[in-house]
Amino acid sequence: MLDENRTMEWRTIRVAKDGLGFLFHDQPLWQGRFRRVLKFHAPGLAPVLGNEGWYHIDIHGQPVYPERYDRAFGYYNDRAAVCVGDDWFHIDPLGRRVGSQSFAWCGNFQEGRCPVRASDGSYHHIQIDGTSAYSDIFRYAGDFRDGVACVKMMDGLFMHIDPHGQPIHDGRYLELGPYHKGIATALDQKGWFHIDDQGKELYRHRFRTIEPFYNGQALVRDLDGKQLVLDELGRTALAV
Repeated sequence: MLDENRTMEWRTIRVAKDGLGFLFHDQPLWQGRFRRVLKFHAPGLAPVLGNEGWYHIDIHGQPVYPERYDRAFGYYNDRAAVCVGDDWFHIDPLGRRVGSQSFAWCGNFQEGRCPVRASDGSYHHIQIDGTSAYSDIFRYAGDFRDGVACVKMMDGLFMHIDPHGQPIHDGRYLELGPYHKGIATALDQKGWFHIDDQGKELYRHRFRTIEPFYNGQALVRDLDGKQLVLDELGRTALAV
């Protein structure tokens, strides 16, 4: 039972290990009410699955709105992705639909932008009000992080774009990762490597696999299959 003398704070509510309920200071909440739950997000709402479908609850376990969905996900930037059949869209914290357009899939909002997939299979980003952020379309689009997103162009190459859909540098790659502290992973015909915020390679050699840098070092596997720890100049710091 919940200790009513404690102040309920959504950040302290955790999903139970079985994914069927919540814990508050290790005490079960609302036992047996849900078939599946996801974690709480700002502004203090969580998606849950009941007998009639998915919806969001507040910190008291109460539904926020009467509608039920086939899927519902957490709130990001005060927007949550939901779907009914093949129609995906976003709702605000009161459960009101945002925008009139439906999509074949919706991601989550990050930095005021969200990747969506249209019925023809193309991707683009939308703004908080549900309108398109730019006119271009892509074969794939990822989340924005620090003002930059990875997209796959119609010619099959990847590039980085800004929130208005403009390239942030001239680099085009076979595969591409998001920026982390100004450095991203990239793949060309020779292998994987790291690039800076101008799209320039940090070093000349290539690898079979690489990870993003973590405090100035990255785990990589060279073309001979050896696993190494690399510094930002491309020098081997350690063989592991």
